[in-house]
Parts: sequence; C-alpha cells; structure tokens
Amino acid sequence: MRGWWQEIADLVLPADCAGCGRPGVPLCDRCHGALRGPGARRVLPSPVPPGLPVVHAAVDYVDEARAVLLAHKERGALRLAGPLGEALAGAVRAVARGVLPRAPGDRPLLLVPVPSARRAVGARGHDPARRIACAAAGVLRREGCPARVPSVLRQRRRVTDQSGLGARQRRANVTGALEAAPGGGRLLVAGPVVLVDDLMTTGASLAEAARAVAEAGGRVVGGAVVAAPPTPASTPGLSGTSVSPGRLRPFARGKRN
Repeated sequence: MRGWWQEIADLVLPADCAGCGRPGVPLCDRCHGALRGPGARRVLPSPVPPGLPVVHAAVDYVDEARAVLLAHKERGALRLAGPLGEALAGAVRAVARGVLPRAPGDRPLLLVPVPSARRAVGARGHDPARRIACAAAGVLRREGCPARVPSVLRQRRRVTDQSGLGARQRRANVTGALEAAPGGGRLLVAGPVVLVDDLMTTGASLAEAARAVAEAGGRVVGGAVVAAPPTPASTPGLSGTSVSPGRLRPFARGKRN
C-alpha cells in the first residue's frame, strides 16, 4: 500500500531537490546533469569476484548522485526513477553496444534486475532496481531498441544484511542464493541479458546473478549500474571501454553489493 500512496504524494505535494535540497523541484537541472555524468565507464571491484561480467556504471556514487539514489531507494521518491533510468540506460548502451538490437525483428535486449529480498521490498514499499530498470527500458525502446525487463531471478534462501560485510564475506553470503523462477529459463533465452542494479560495490550480487542466469540457460553480455564508488586511482588498459571519455575507476570497498 505504501507504494501507491507514495506515488500520489509525489504528484500532489511540493518537493525539494533530492540531490541538493533546492526548494520547489524534485530534481534541479544541475543535479539532473550530475546523473548524466561524463559518460558510462567500466568499473572493477577489488578483489574481482569470480564470475563477475564486464560492468559499466553511469556515474560515481558521490554527492548529488548518491543523494538521489538514496532518496529513491530509502525514502520512496518514486518520481526519481525516470532520471535514474536515463542514467542506467547510458550504462546499458556502453556494456551492450555490440549486441544492441535495432531492427523490429531483432531479439530483445533483456534487462534483468538483481532481486531484492522480499522483506526489503516490503519495508520500502517498492523494488528500486526493478523500477529503475523499467525506466531504462522505456528510454531504450524510445530509441528503437526493443528492451524488456523480465523479473526472473529470485532468492532461494535468506541472506544476511550486507551492510558491514567485507568483500569475501559478501561473496560467501550471496553465493548460491539466487535462482531463476519457474519458467524463467524460457524467458532468458529470448535475447542477450544485461544484469542491472542501482549500485555496485564489491560486485558479489552481480556475480551471483550472472551465475544464476547462466545456470538457467541465459547469455549474460554484461552488467550495468547507475553508480559505483570511485577511488583516486585509474585502471591501466581499460581506456576505450567507456562511451565517452572519463577515468575508469576501481574500488576496494563499498556499502552494498
């Protein structure tokens, strides 16, 4: 119930910018621009979990982008799904540019969200990753790319809250935790799969999602996220993997995946 009440409130109540607090607008032009960033870039956690596909992030998980993601995810600012979906679509283009369908008869591009725990979805009143994925698919379809969002992955066992866990602990926590829902394998073979999420930190959840999709017969071509934490260092040898120029940044620790 909280989800539709929040949607109504978003439409009728005045809001301040989720990125900077500017009054009167849910997202000001400057913060909207921050979500577009300099262009999607490849990101690598350290250490890289086994099975992690190539992942591109639209922006760094800092400042306005961090504030907007948290407002959407934790405070139910649902109207932010549109701008966040635009950002995610940029990361999807980067990671899937060699397989993007263009003609009407082409196989669709499948954006498969990393599933949240049911208890988390219930507490928030919505599924942030799926909502952003649907917005991104809409952007891609308007550009002529037949994109779909099949919610085929689910948790088959309970996992511990990832907050406060290190990279190895997170990997152990989620390994074997995901599976395709009944009938999911049939949906996953319909086209190339891009795994999508709002944020990547250690990469453990995306690696587990890639394993589950492959086990069900799907073909993962990469992962795309709205944001990933930055570090001062850049990764040699990865220039040229982004849609537009920008430093490629690895990272060691984060707060979520």
